[in-house]
Amino acid sequence: MPHTPRSVVIGDALIDEIHDSGGVRELVGGAALNVAVGLRRLGIQSTLIAMVGDDEAGDHIREYLADHDVTLVESTAPNGSSRAIVRRDASGEPTYVFNDAAQRRSIRYGDAARQAIGGADLVAISCFPFDRADEVDALAEALVGARVAIDPNPRTGMLSDRAEFVRGFERVAADAAIVKVGADDATILYDGDLDALRARLRDAGAQAVLATAGRDGAVLETDAGTFTAPVSELSGPIVDTVGAGDATLAAVAAGLVGARPATSEDWQGLLVRAMDVAAATCRAEGGLLRTPESLQDGERGVHGS
Repeated sequence: MPHTPRSVVIGDALIDEIHDSGGVRELVGGAALNVAVGLRRLGIQSTLIAMVGDDEAGDHIREYLADHDVTLVESTAPNGSSRAIVRRDASGEPTYVFNDAAQRRSIRYGDAARQAIGGADLVAISCFPFDRADEVDALAEALVGARVAIDPNPRTGMLSDRAEFVRGFERVAADAAIVKVGADDATILYDGDLDALRARLRDAGAQAVLATAGRDGAVLETDAGTFTAPVSELSGPIVDTVGAGDATLAAVAAGLVGARPATSEDWQGLLVRAMDVAAATCRAEGGLLRTPESLQDGERGVHGS
């Protein structure tokens, strides 16, 4: 029987409560959830390991994941489901205020989680509490033998100890198949020098590093060489950039599941495709991954549950 490529994503799942000139509305979100759903939309079997509450918000998260055919392995959420209040400034940039559940998020790994990790071709980690040593210890133990993609995705509203976060992140990133970092990560966690961060992670042992710099495009550094790509030009206005990073990670992770890049051309093609997917995702509100093809099929306004 042919092998079915499988992925696992570990991290956050929450409700985004968006406040803007259009009023207040809620969308299911979370960086890890967006990556898990994105992988499934790209054809990869996907399991999300996250903390979800036994409440109405948790029911919405479960429904959304079921709608997108993503398996959920839940961690107990004693403080209920995570929530982010999102407000945009005059330039459209979002600011986040997280509830207590999000700030105290915690993941543990029972039999179902370990079985999923053990059967995955790739395990992606995003928006994880790397500033908690007990969480990092549990994660590192659960990941033994796994092939890992990682996006630190620190949020200032949930970051309690920057130095500890860097230690935890770099511990897990040291042997990762790929690490994705952005300009915001470099600013929040380091001195803002994205090129220096890319070199630091490669020197620490990361097999590949993808550095995204917004309008300046992206750089992908691997053993096969260093590759660059600009922001992809697509028709239609940019509506929302919130999901761009998650879409980029999902697209790259999808290319590392099953058939893996073997040549310079493969790596360059993977990077360009990731930038195309990120650009398409920015053409609609919310973090739901879009592809250029899906926009042509009329999915520009699809939010999910």
